[in-house]
Amino acid sequence: MLRRNPTLSRLKGGYLFPEIEKRTQAFLKCNPDAKLISLGIGDTTLPLPPLIAEAMARKALELATVQGYRGYGPEEGLQELREAIAHTLYGDSFSFEEIFISDGAGSDIGRLQAFLGGGLKVALQDPVYPVFLDGSLIFDAQEVRFLPCLPENNFFPDLSRAQGCDVLYFCSPNNPTGAALSYEEMKELISFAHRNRSLIVFDAAYVPFVQRSGFPRSIYDVEGASEVAIEVNSFSKLVGFTGVRLGWTVVPKALSYRGGEKIHADWRRFIQTFFNGASRLAQAGGLAALTPLGRAASQKNMTYYLKNAALLKEGLQKVVARVYGGEHSPYLWAHFPKKKAWDLFEEFLTQFHLVTIPGSGFGPSGEEFLRLSAFGSRDSVREARARFDR
Repeated sequence: MLRRNPTLSRLKGGYLFPEIEKRTQAFLKCNPDAKLISLGIGDTTLPLPPLIAEAMARKALELATVQGYRGYGPEEGLQELREAIAHTLYGDSFSFEEIFISDGAGSDIGRLQAFLGGGLKVALQDPVYPVFLDGSLIFDAQEVRFLPCLPENNFFPDLSRAQGCDVLYFCSPNNPTGAALSYEEMKELISFAHRNRSLIVFDAAYVPFVQRSGFPRSIYDVEGASEVAIEVNSFSKLVGFTGVRLGWTVVPKALSYRGGEKIHADWRRFIQTFFNGASRLAQAGGLAALTPLGRAASQKNMTYYLKNAALLKEGLQKVVARVYGGEHSPYLWAHFPKKKAWDLFEEFLTQFHLVTIPGSGFGPSGEEFLRLSAFGSRDSVREARARFDR
């Protein structure tokens, strides 16, 4: 029989979210009348803006005609969408050839990890979204270093801990802490990558939630980033495409390996081998999302979720003194000193009938924390807030 892939033995026993589901179902079995509210997984809940859904519907009907039918598209994505992203979101600082359309940020992060190969030393923010750690282990990273991001350091790590690392994985606004890097912090990160000759893989999926000046909306807002960083982004939070699946990755032509070869050419070849392109329907929706009306609809959704976060934070502060996030992110990061994260999960489940995410699932530095999501409906958020008064 086939030998098991040895890298899979490096993973923890269970992925975070299935374990939460298992515990939630066990609670419901014993408490069938409980009315649970999920403040857990970061899935959007608002319906798609009509103009975006209509654009996808028109594309579907077009594919039902002899004249309009098309099969496979370019592996890198439709040029029209790549040009729209380059122009609308990056001010034409990149050519369309540097924009690669994907079926979502999570998928492209996995492809990037496979592309970069094994035997690397990688550094992760701690706490960190589990995909970054699990993917690094599956693709046989030689060493994984955690960079603690805590209230004491304003959630920006001591980068000297990443000295000698080949790849730095960063996410801003961060999942789960909700912290957004300032321009000064971003400059420090990019400067370090240049000195250390490291590649930054930057997850920008939550950038649409950044509402104030003083916070970059792309790693490329800071000079020198195009020589050291790949940015991964998504339409999931931007317009609610969590079920539609569409994203993009920016691989600048300025990026080089240590030997001087260009990363861009290799990534293009890799994608042409392993990816047949994103759905034509999803890409039609993406184009509509980048029109002025589409962007206005997106901003309306961001405002809605951030209002949810403010309401939830106000209620949560009645039961815990320290709550972070919620300003540039839909996530709240609640600190309960000297308490275990899974105990906190059980406490919120039994006492408030709320499903949360234990911070330890995001890394060692999340042990005393819970993550709460503001992606619910306004009614469910108000009800959750009211339960903190009881």
